[in-house]
Amino acid sequence: MEEARRRTLHGRRRGKKLRAGQQSLLDTLLPRLAVTLPAEPVVTADGDVSESTAKIDLARLFGGVLPAGGVWLEVGFGGGEHLVWQAEHHPDVGLIGCEPYINGVAKCLAHIERAGVSNARLFTDDARFVMAALPPQSLSRAFVLFPDPWPKTRHHKRRFVARGNLDVLARLMCPDAELRLATDDPSYLPWMVEHACRHPAFEWLAERPGDWRARPDDWPSTRYEQKMLAGHKPVFLRLRRR
Repeated sequence: MEEARRRTLHGRRRGKKLRAGQQSLLDTLLPRLAVTLPAEPVVTADGDVSESTAKIDLARLFGGVLPAGGVWLEVGFGGGEHLVWQAEHHPDVGLIGCEPYINGVAKCLAHIERAGVSNARLFTDDARFVMAALPPQSLSRAFVLFPDPWPKTRHHKRRFVARGNLDVLARLMCPDAELRLATDDPSYLPWMVEHACRHPAFEWLAERPGDWRARPDDWPSTRYEQKMLAGHKPVFLRLRRR
């Protein structure tokens, strides 16, 4: 598969050179936590990902038994702070985190090792590949937090929060499952409202402005937010699968 076609929704794969300890985690810990696709993903000519007939065995992925608290998916976990926090506070849940940026993956592995959690699994490529291989109604929660806004109009087709991806999430999420979105980009908020909050499969849970301006108690801040969002006003959208 051509690399250019694999990178339709995310940017660079690597940043500065990894430290020896980070590389060691990639070599030793990541293979034990990595999500393996049951079949090679199929990317269409226009960059979409076709649903796979071979599905991920979630029980096998999490040690032989489906997690009692369900399976959660985080698209683009960055440095992994939110993912690991959720894994720590919900030990009965199995979490799948997707992040193509290898430096972020290395940071996440360090958090996992430090916290000692065993219920997180990582996929180091386009989240749509995992989504194409998950069984229907297998997710009880999904997170898309601070995705790349692709601010230029000609790049809007690369935004993750779009009808096609939302249709896939709707197929993967069980009834009453929760979808959480967050952005600090002023142009992405109305886009999210238009595409996600008005999607027929999802019900926006906000009843007043404070419901999306205030951070829920179980929604921890990350180093990215503390460093990069100074002076910005992020919004937090919660939706329920109808």
